[in-house]
Amino acid sequence: MKTFNMGGVHPPEMKEISAGAAIERFAIPKIVVLPLSQHTGAPCDPIVKKGDLVKTGQLIADSPKPISAPIHSSITGKVTAIEHRNHPLGPRVKSIVIEGDGTDEWIEGVNPSLFDQDAPVDVDFSRAADFRRKIRDAGIVGLGGAAFPTHFKLSPPPDKKIDTLIVNGAECEPYLTADYRVMLERPRSILMGTRIIMEILGIKNAFIAIENNKPDAIELLNKLCGEFSATDAPIQIAVCKTKYPEGGEKQLINAVTGREVPSGKLPMEVGCVVQNVGTAAAIYEAIALNKPLVERVVTVTGSAIGKPGNLMVRIGTVCRDILEYCEYQGAEGNAVIMGGPMMGKAVKYLDVPVVKGTSGILCVAAKDVAILDHRPCLHCGRCVEVCPMGLNPTELALYTENREYGDLLRMGLMDCMECGSCAYACPARRRLVQWIRVGKMEVKR
Repeated sequence: MKTFNMGGVHPPEMKEISAGAAIERFAIPKIVVLPLSQHTGAPCDPIVKKGDLVKTGQLIADSPKPISAPIHSSITGKVTAIEHRNHPLGPRVKSIVIEGDGTDEWIEGVNPSLFDQDAPVDVDFSRAADFRRKIRDAGIVGLGGAAFPTHFKLSPPPDKKIDTLIVNGAECEPYLTADYRVMLERPRSILMGTRIIMEILGIKNAFIAIENNKPDAIELLNKLCGEFSATDAPIQIAVCKTKYPEGGEKQLINAVTGREVPSGKLPMEVGCVVQNVGTAAAIYEAIALNKPLVERVVTVTGSAIGKPGNLMVRIGTVCRDILEYCEYQGAEGNAVIMGGPMMGKAVKYLDVPVVKGTSGILCVAAKDVAILDHRPCLHCGRCVEVCPMGLNPTELALYTENREYGDLLRMGLMDCMECGSCAYACPARRRLVQWIRVGKMEVKR
């Protein structure tokens, strides 16, 4: 088994709560809230106005900036507002609000009856020159959490020679099983998406990396790899050790290839591109089915959820509607987290929408929420031992807490991936990753 060579922790997986739940299509929402910033990079500008009628899949916002991704309507209806609304990542952002008319009329050229099938249409590789543009026009971003615009990641500079693609199926975050279900139910779409990416990059070497706690996904994809591999361009399965954060981009590159991405650099510096399995499936749908990114699989789980599962949810669906369907047992002191327990963000309001990077909604009952007072640093070195980036988290946190920002960059502040391993392992319960986030904000300011 492959794994990265530095740090890592082993939190309880808790995936059994939702792992057995097949992907279920959630009802088309009556209202969607579509933030104009739901990806890494420049926010979009609306190209519709209040009162406009829109169809499902219609382009409603775009940006001329290279690092951005267009946004499409996820339902059919009327634009009722363009205003600032709550966002799952914190600050209120300008959003397009659409009220549905009860129909689901798609734009021309899209056949929704094909969506719930696994790779129902072959890809015409003679038109590969158009693939990158179609991915950009479909608004595809990384679905693993970072939401980096995919077309930009697939456009390396000429001097960066890419030789390896890694499709990330590790899903190391506890509780979450969305990627796992996609691997079980859409394996051919993932493999065809992998072939498309290989064609775009002109490479002959691809791996699908999966942690060994998903043996059925490993077996299924391994069985199908030969069917979708070209003679001189095999797709291989890389079985990785179950360890957090195995699915981190730099950690996965190190585990699969042994290469180490330099400080402050991107994976292309070591000849690699990493894409999530859900992103690969979405790329296939964009190329073969002309489908823009208007929905994604979301895991809804936790001790405060009566009916956990994996739902295919339209982008912009309000969190409250999903939780009501999943029998959320709301109570004072509960924690609602967009994402997983390690890297997710707790939300105060349930009117936040699902965005392109929302992989899960974790609801923890008040009895399971531990509020622990932190104590002075014990200087035990545990945070240094588990840091997958080789940093000294306690020093970074202390410098920030004492408002000594001058040396933070020299100490590798911006290399921190905010995985939370340090805070999880700290016996003094110090809020290390939270202070590091504050330090990043202060340095940027």
